[in-house]
Amino acid sequence: MPGIARQRADFLPRFLANPLVEACASSPVVVLTGARQTGKSTLVQLPAVRGNRLYLTLDDLDVLEQAGHAPDDLVRRAPALVLDEVQRSPELLLAIKRAVDERRTPGRFLLTGSANLLLMRRVAESLAGRATYLTLWPLTRREQLGFGESGRWEVFFDLPPAAWPDVLRASAAPDEPWEDWVRRGGYPTPAYHHGRGRDRERWFDGFLRTYIERDLTDLAAIEYAADLRRLMRACALRLGNLLNQADLARDVGLAPSTAQRYLHLLETTYQLVRLPAYAVSRTKRLVKSPRVFWTDTGLAFHLSGLDAPTGAHLENLIVTDLLAWREAQVRWPEILYWRTAKGAEVDIVIEWDGRLLPIEVKAASRVGHRDARHLRTFMDEYGAAVRGALLLYTGDEMFWLSERVLAVPWWRVV
Repeated sequence: MPGIARQRADFLPRFLANPLVEACASSPVVVLTGARQTGKSTLVQLPAVRGNRLYLTLDDLDVLEQAGHAPDDLVRRAPALVLDEVQRSPELLLAIKRAVDERRTPGRFLLTGSANLLLMRRVAESLAGRATYLTLWPLTRREQLGFGESGRWEVFFDLPPAAWPDVLRASAAPDEPWEDWVRRGGYPTPAYHHGRGRDRERWFDGFLRTYIERDLTDLAAIEYAADLRRLMRACALRLGNLLNQADLARDVGLAPSTAQRYLHLLETTYQLVRLPAYAVSRTKRLVKSPRVFWTDTGLAFHLSGLDAPTGAHLENLIVTDLLAWREAQVRWPEILYWRTAKGAEVDIVIEWDGRLLPIEVKAASRVGHRDARHLRTFMDEYGAAVRGALLLYTGDEMFWLSERVLAVPWWRVV
């Protein structure tokens, strides 16, 4: 992957580069989605990714006009195309479907969008059976360090617990204050180019104005931008909590239907992330309240107005790294949480290939046997499906808290 990503000196290696190239080699349409400013346009214009495709963006008003009035002519402008920001003209997808049905060539269309096309109500065509969908999440910590990777999550599924410590100690990622990584977030500009906190704050302010006043109005009617901003701040202050839409609507003074619509928009545009509950029955997962996180910790912290990051921000940092890691896997892991009626809870549960990995996250430099009690309860409940468990914390020492429960400095993994 570094060979692909380092073709431009100003481009940090991206974990998704190789999966994107592989998808283009097998699928006639590849759709790369993700929040604005995550680096989608930069990634698809790398020579090894773009190849011989003609690059067109719907941010260009002339291209946007042709997409709206003559979409079939637009998709025939070259044998292969990169079409950037396709969510601005959903009717273009029907023309792409017709073109693919006439000539099914791998990699013919590489599309990007700053909204989840599968969740957009205006999108009538999903390109089912014709498209591969990938999501580019904000930069992971290891991408920002230049490694072009996410956290070392596969270690816990590929190897037995006894081997975990030696592999993690070999990790090249340095120890740095987690609070700094939270404030920085993963959007390339504030994370990589704005070293001073004041510059990042200005960038986040500008991002929010553009996001609310332009990006969202392309997708739906926003009656009062101040209401949406207030809802976003309320979600940022409830980071990691269960999402109760009725309580949230009441607290910010919105009609429940309006709050629900705004939450859907935040999810559609990759700002809000819902973490489902783990249950053996997949039907039960759908009816249990999800926990709410943000795609980017820097934006979440900025919206909250807090003076210092909390443990929920550290947990969000872990969740976003897991989302980036999941995207590159051929068989998707499930990222979940676990909570019982009796009060036992585990912050994160990864379900992958029939195995479960429970993870607790503690913003503390010291942890003890009691901190692992819910992990042990989970392991007792699900037996052989759980090889071991992790407690990620902010200290320096790696040690076994109890049988198969490993306490690990968070930076050894992420």
